[in-house]
Amino acid sequence: MQLNDILAESQDHDRGRDLELADPVTGKPCGITLRIAGPDSETQHRARLQFTDELAAMADADGRVTARDREKARLNMLARCVLGWEITEDGQPVPFTHANVLRLLNAALWVQAQVDAFAADRAAFRGADR
Repeated sequence: MQLNDILAESQDHDRGRDLELADPVTGKPCGITLRIAGPDSETQHRARLQFTDELAAMADADGRVTARDREKARLNMLARCVLGWEITEDGQPVPFTHANVLRLLNAALWVQAQVDAFAADRAAFRGADR
């Protein structure tokens, strides 16, 4: 591997990869696809920086941040890693917005777990677009 390979791979992480959510019990695809930025992307780097800034802003005078605020900041960071999606509600496409991504992430812990695991999986982002 050479420096240009590393730089190209980081840029490729910014293009993202598709994650089709799987039913948490059966493992079968549920028909919801999320485009996720890779762990070495500038997108995730900015999300981590914003996470740190949010925590600093949420801190009280003694530097403490409540668990509720920490969780809010974590979910915001995870939502910022989602670049796009194919999802419907009542048969209609759901607009891709930060608020709607948060709504999906808050809908079930298994959704968060799948998005978080995929966003951290460098192997899922290696090579040609899938």
